Amino acid sequence: MNLPLRNLSLLMLLVLTACAAPPVRNPMAQWVASPNEEARRPVLIVIHATEQNGVARSLHTLRTGNRGGPVSAHYLVGREGDLYQLVADERRAWHAGSGRWGTITDLNSGSIGIELDNDGSADFPQTQIDTLLRLLEDLCARLNIPRRQIIAHSDLAPTRKRDPNARFPWHTLAQSGFGPWPAADSPPAPEGFDFWLAMAAFGYPLEEPEAALRAFRRRFRAMEGNDAPPDAEDARILHSLVEPLRPPRAAKPAD
Repeated sequence: MNLPLRNLSLLMLLVLTACAAPPVRNPMAQWVASPNEEARRPVLIVIHATEQNGVARSLHTLRTGNRGGPVSAHYLVGREGDLYQLVADERRAWHAGSGRWGTITDLNSGSIGIELDNDGSADFPQTQIDTLLRLLEDLCARLNIPRRQIIAHSDLAPTRKRDPNARFPWHTLAQSGFGPWPAADSPPAPEGFDFWLAMAAFGYPLEEPEAALRAFRRRFRAMEGNDAPPDAEDARILHSLVEPLRPPRAAKPAD
């Protein structure tokens, strides 16, 4: 049977429409569709290190599980810059576990998870970082994720996690516009600066403040295992990070 091209196109459209999954509707309610909606989307990107040896092993783990059960991530970036996608962007991957960042408590539902092939203590090759930067540019532009909203796994779960590790080049990411970074010439924190209140405002969970401080130092000072109380440099860095988050002050009315 030879169909005209126009009829064939119409037939293909009808087939595709028939195959499309209808929206899930609650049988308890009357369906009155509104055009004012969009697909749910992530608002955060979480960067991990696999803490394993090699892409092949990590691909296996991310499609099966570890001793804690099934795990996954949206993307895996190899040390040679190879990029793998394991879960669709609009789907929920199991990469964050329990944790919190600011007011976000279901990190798996609200974030994209990116695993980097790294044993947990090694440097990150430039080829790997170059691929990561291209991926971040794509995700932030395509999914409208704020470029500031990029965190470490250890940021959201400081009592359990330490990845991607103190060697990860957060400053390099910030130079490309991804993630916050303190200004090098920022002044000391002002007198009366409440360090722990600022940590909570920035996003860190404070159930165990010492663990949160370790995660903060790991990310912004490349320090590992320092359990000393917050010092002046910690306060200076944190003040520089939270100052842009302050709402603008209202102008005084004219006399």
